[in-house]
Amino acid sequence: MEFSIKNGNVEKELSDCVIVGVYESQQLTTAAQAIDAASAGYIASILKRGDMDGKLEATLMLHSVPGTQSARVLLVGLGKEAEFTEKQYCKAVRASVKALANSGAGKVTTFLAELAVKQLSTQRKVALMAEATLDATYKFDAIKRKKDEANDDAKKGISTLSINVAQANEVQLAETGLADGIALAAGVSLAKDLGNLPPNICTPTYLAEQALAMGKTYGFDVEVLEQDALEKLGMGSFLGVTQGSEEPPKFIIMQHLKGNKEQKPVVLVGKGITFDTGGISLKPGSEMDEMKYDMCGAASVLGTFKTIASMNLGLNVIGIIPSCENMPDGRATRPGDVLTSMSGLTIEVLNTDAEGRLILCDALTYAERFEPSAVVDVATLTGACVVALGHHASGLFSNNDDLAKELLQAGEASLDRAWHMPMWDDYQPLLDSNFADIANIGGRAGGSITAACFLSRFTKKYDWAHLDIAGTAWKSGKEKGGTGRPVPLLTEFLVARANKAN
Repeated sequence: MEFSIKNGNVEKELSDCVIVGVYESQQLTTAAQAIDAASAGYIASILKRGDMDGKLEATLMLHSVPGTQSARVLLVGLGKEAEFTEKQYCKAVRASVKALANSGAGKVTTFLAELAVKQLSTQRKVALMAEATLDATYKFDAIKRKKDEANDDAKKGISTLSINVAQANEVQLAETGLADGIALAAGVSLAKDLGNLPPNICTPTYLAEQALAMGKTYGFDVEVLEQDALEKLGMGSFLGVTQGSEEPPKFIIMQHLKGNKEQKPVVLVGKGITFDTGGISLKPGSEMDEMKYDMCGAASVLGTFKTIASMNLGLNVIGIIPSCENMPDGRATRPGDVLTSMSGLTIEVLNTDAEGRLILCDALTYAERFEPSAVVDVATLTGACVVALGHHASGLFSNNDDLAKELLQAGEASLDRAWHMPMWDDYQPLLDSNFADIANIGGRAGGSITAACFLSRFTKKYDWAHLDIAGTAWKSGKEKGGTGRPVPLLTEFLVARANKAN
């Protein structure tokens, strides 16, 4: 899809369709009022008949509206004007895009960015519009048999979207917002694509290849450590997870160094289990196919790097991705085995299905060498977090309240919310082991908290936060697929840090 910014008159707009809004009180937006005036009250008459109530996400397509140059006018419901916030704005944008998905309107101009949204600048509104539009039109068909190019359905939907702004002096700011929105959408799309790929394609080697290719495209350094290097580093915990798989492990390090040389980097760590059977502690067969999404932490780090590289963000950021499979075979780690982590701490493995923390702990120890300003790990870590928070908020744990507040604010600003969970010392004894320094599970109660407590044992030398995205990284059921979260949250967090630094 091609985007552009313009400043024009809606009634004179030459396009296949123009998009305007209607509030629930049947109050017309400025652009809708202009069309109504040009058409001698045509829209008002439609509303009086009851064909459009203005409820949020409702749509009505009008053809050949008198006094206008556009072939179609799409009315989009905005809900109650007093309640029209950022969230409602995004919903209205998505509804407008989906309403045109099967239409013949290819060249479209939207006037929704002119709407007044509390505390949102034109730049931000345009960025959100680009993000929401590309999210609404996302399709994953990379491994499906290609459709016949002559198929009419393939030609339907928006091909070019012009975003109209109210004032000519807003065009430059809108262009900036558009670039930011497209960059974020590209990162989200990459994270979705990687998650949606089947595990026989998206292997640790594949993830490493994508990182290397992206580094060449955007000019940041990428290093991939192989098994022999991991053995020399003493990553016994990470290697204990991978030893039951035929796929070789990969430890991916990406360095986006666009800040001052003196600036300590932010380190993002993404869990990259490309398929999780549970190992010897085998998972039930039902819905095990969704365990291809156990690498969504890694996918979100890769997606975030694509976004910040596209933005040329002025910040030093390191990405670390430990990647492997968790498979059962004769060499696999057994319950009762004791592993020695890179930090030197020994770990009693009571459940091989609690493997994400075993690969992350070595990555978190490795992160120390970068002397980070902060470390944020992202992982589909526990089903317990889904029980606690459902699918709306990611779980947030941290050893530093200020860092936690930064991430919470970034989540609110990006509509990619997280919830601050407790990690009190009271929970730590649940990880006690009779045979090692620490056990890898602490029982059923507070499972997401004890998992975070486990990781905290390896993060005492820096400010650290953990995002448990088990409930937010993908959707199940009819809409099964990756969500791309928390790329928006991470991007907002890094942009805010860059703004403070510069």
